[in-house]
Amino acid sequence: MRPLLPLALAAALALTGCTSGGSQRDAGQVVKYAPADRVAAPEVKGQLLDGSGAYDLGAKKGKVVVINFWASYCAPCRVEADDLEAVHKDLGIDFVGINVRDEKDKAKAFYENRTSYPSIFDPAGRISLDFRQVPPNTIPATLIIDAQGRVAVVIRRSIHRDELKPLVSEVAAESVS
Repeated sequence: MRPLLPLALAAALALTGCTSGGSQRDAGQVVKYAPADRVAAPEVKGQLLDGSGAYDLGAKKGKVVVINFWASYCAPCRVEADDLEAVHKDLGIDFVGINVRDEKDKAKAFYENRTSYPSIFDPAGRISLDFRQVPPNTIPATLIIDAQGRVAVVIRRSIHRDELKPLVSEVAAESVS
């Protein structure tokens, strides 16, 4: 039975994603917040991975924004990358990636030709720490910020197009009503 132990551990890690600290009890969740229960997103600022300048979430007030925390070494991040890009292109919603706990060269190699939206290089993971009331807790993690700058949805696992698109569309529809 011992040879199965490494396989079981590998399967468990694959199901929970690549953690970056935080509580594993929250891994694998999709949490939607009613508008009255939403908290303001913290300041999200940083230098872009491609060196083209800086990003400031505050400049996006009035728009829905999807934030994806990722790392080049994270297999679930690789799996969801094409789906995130597809939803970004399909809906025309602003997306921003936040690369955490990674080496810049490896992050750039992963990012290039994979996404058309910007990505912040945050090797210390400081941005995720600022989300105290609604922490991402895992890598990958995706947050949907409503047009008022509040956290509407927190996804603490890899997500696919068919699940992400309706979540983003629902939050975007709120700002139209």
